[in-house]
Amino acid sequence: MDKISLLQTRKQKITEAGKQIRKDIFTLIDEESFVELSAFSFSKNDFYGEEAEGEGVVTGFATVEGFPFYIVAQNAAVLSGGVSKANCEKIAKCLNQAEKTSTPVIYYASTSGVQIGEGINVLEGLATLILKASQLKGTIPQYLILNGEVYGQISVLAGLCDFTFFIDKKSVLAANSPLVISAKSGMNISAAEVGGANGLKNANLASFTVNNLNEVKDKIVKITELMSSAVIDCDDLNSAVAELDKNADVENLMKVFDEDSSVEIGAAYSGEVRCFLARVGGIAVAAVIFDGKDGVELTALNVRKLKDFAEFACCYGLPYITFVNTLGIKADVATNDSLVIKELGEYVSILDCIDAAKISVVYGKAIGLGYTVFAAKSMNYDCVYAFANSKIALFDSKQGAEIEFAEYKTADKEKLATRYAEENSDPVNAAKGGYIDNIIQPAFTKQYLVASLQMLLK
Repeated sequence: MDKISLLQTRKQKITEAGKQIRKDIFTLIDEESFVELSAFSFSKNDFYGEEAEGEGVVTGFATVEGFPFYIVAQNAAVLSGGVSKANCEKIAKCLNQAEKTSTPVIYYASTSGVQIGEGINVLEGLATLILKASQLKGTIPQYLILNGEVYGQISVLAGLCDFTFFIDKKSVLAANSPLVISAKSGMNISAAEVGGANGLKNANLASFTVNNLNEVKDKIVKITELMSSAVIDCDDLNSAVAELDKNADVENLMKVFDEDSSVEIGAAYSGEVRCFLARVGGIAVAAVIFDGKDGVELTALNVRKLKDFAEFACCYGLPYITFVNTLGIKADVATNDSLVIKELGEYVSILDCIDAAKISVVYGKAIGLGYTVFAAKSMNYDCVYAFANSKIALFDSKQGAEIEFAEYKTADKEKLATRYAEENSDPVNAAKGGYIDNIIQPAFTKQYLVASLQMLLK
């Protein structure tokens, strides 16, 4: 047998089957940097009566703007991208290599589910893959790109990866077939309405919604630059943000970040809580900004977003900055009968585990639980600052206190009025008790942050 001819024949089959998927991979990576692994894996699916070239997945390693990554790309051209035991084992083998070398992983997923006819074998394969991805969580960054439709158990990867990319008008993620979900829900809706980024607005899964792979690449590179260098040289250490004195909104608060350094995570959901990876004075940080004119009310969904982001900061040793403007838990029946209290408890536990600097800046309101969790010195924040025009109090107003204590007939409403008057809810009262490190002029926020981060840098 002519082994060279056989090799060439098999190589041609692999190349033909993976033509489009390789084209997509090459869009993401540096030219001629891809080294494929296990390329000549072939198995036979008796149900389909055909071979699965490369097990229906392309794996290997490459560089993206010079940064190394392992690549896992499901090939929808092979058995409809169906997941098999061999498919999962090939991916797990690649993940083992990534773990050994502490190299981030990029998944490029497209599948309609498991390959029919594999039976329980494929479930064992999925268990191997899901467990390995879980073991990597918090140790090396994992990026998931939804290249079209991703259905079935492989969707669990979206819950394990640090960042998930939805490509607009293309990506759909669902644990079951959208047709089944739609039918069992008694609805007639499209796959995008079931599992697109907008359809999953309550799932906290869409880290980014992008238009194409070039945007994916840009964000991966920006995040990797932040993650790979904790500190870089920066000439902009003492700049003032004069606009903050006039208007302390999110757009002006973002000006404390070094120019063109910030990446917003999860903008598609719970927009009242905004999470950023950025640099402040050259130091990589994770920052949260509560975005609400009159203060953000906490719900199970936005606290879950905070919890996931804090966990990421904790795992990767990032300083954690919170710009506070919150009133505490939303007062309605639906919120009360939700997971909000449990999520808050878990958030506090994660916050306590963050070993890097923790800094709180009260720029708006810190009322009740909103102060306790996000600004209280006793919550082990290293530094707590407050804008001169911020508001820190047990209740937002005299009226709020009266409602809370309506059952207490003997409460002195005159004293309540005095205590919760505007002039008595400023941060000076907290500062008198030693709970606020400094009351600052908003324009100089960046200077305080840079000084604190430099002092607390480990």
